[in-house]
Amino acid sequence: MSDNTTLGNAAPEIILPEVEINLFTPKKPTTATIAENYICTDNSSPNVIRHITIDLSGTGLEGVFRSGQSIGILPPGENEKGKPHKLRLYSVSSPSKGEQGQAHLVSTTVKRANEEVDGVFYTGVCSNYLSNLKPGDSLQITGPSGKRYLLPENVEEFNFVFFATGTGVAPFRGMIMELIEAGHKGQIVLVFGCPYRTDLLYKEYFEGLDAMHLNVHYLTMISREDRRENGAKKYVQTAIEDYSELLSPILGANNTLVYLCGMKGMQTGIYEQLAKQGFLDYLSLRGDLADKDPMEWTWEELKTQVKPSERTFEEVY
Repeated sequence: MSDNTTLGNAAPEIILPEVEINLFTPKKPTTATIAENYICTDNSSPNVIRHITIDLSGTGLEGVFRSGQSIGILPPGENEKGKPHKLRLYSVSSPSKGEQGQAHLVSTTVKRANEEVDGVFYTGVCSNYLSNLKPGDSLQITGPSGKRYLLPENVEEFNFVFFATGTGVAPFRGMIMELIEAGHKGQIVLVFGCPYRTDLLYKEYFEGLDAMHLNVHYLTMISREDRRENGAKKYVQTAIEDYSELLSPILGANNTLVYLCGMKGMQTGIYEQLAKQGFLDYLSLRGDLADKDPMEWTWEELKTQVKPSERTFEEVY
C-alpha cells in the first residue's frame, strides 16, 4: 500500500473547493453546441450509451464546470399536459480542465432510455434528444449544478474508493483523470457494476490505468455473467467482501473517502456491506441503530436510518 494509506493518525480535514453554481437557470439558459457524440459501449451491447461533448464557447461557462458537478439540458417541446419539458441534469464526465484539457469543452455520458415496464413502453425524452444530436447542433443548457459532490482541494491527503453503476461512472472518469494528472500517490479504487461486459464504459482507459499504476485498481462486477464463490451474483456492494484483501486496509484507513454514483437504491447495499465489515465511519446512523449489531439491521432500517457521513459522497438518481 502507498504511504498515503494511514491508520491511527489524525484524520485530515476535508476541504471542499468553492465552486460556482446556477450561473444559468431554466428561466435563463444559454446556448451551446455539440462537439462530438459517439457510442461508448461495445457494439454488441443491448444498451446504447453515448459519450457527448458540448462546446461552451461564448457561453460564459468555459472552464467553470468542475468534475463531479452536473450540466442541465432543456429538451425542446412540450409534455402531454402542454407544458415545456423539464430540465434534466447529467453528470459531467470530463475533468475540471475540460475534455481533452480544453476549457471550452465539457462532456457527459448518456444512456438512450427505451424500455418496457409493466407492459408500458417508455422513452427518455431528454436522453433520446441528446443521443440524436450531431456535431454542430445547438442546445439549451444550464448550470453548473452541485457544490458538495467534488474532490477535496487537498486531494493528496486522501485515498479514494469510487462505486459506480452504469452511467454513474461519468463523474469518476473526470475525477480519476484529475488525480492521475496530479500524480496522485494515494490509493484509487473504481468498483464498476453493470449487467454485461459489453456495458463496461471507458473500459480501455480504466484497464490501462490499472496496468500502469500500482495505486490504481479497477474492479468490475458483472451481475449477469460473473458469480461469487458461493454462486451468487456479483454486485458493486459485494466487492467489499469479495476483494477484502485489497479493500479492507484502504477502507480501514482514516484518510479514505468513498464516493457512490448510480441508480437510486444502490447505496443501501453498499452501506449494508460497509456496516457488516465494520466500516461504520462512512455512515451516519439514525434512531437506535448505533446500539444494534449491523448483522441484525433490517432492510427497512438500512433504507431509512442509515445516511452517508462526511467521508461519504452520494449521487443517486
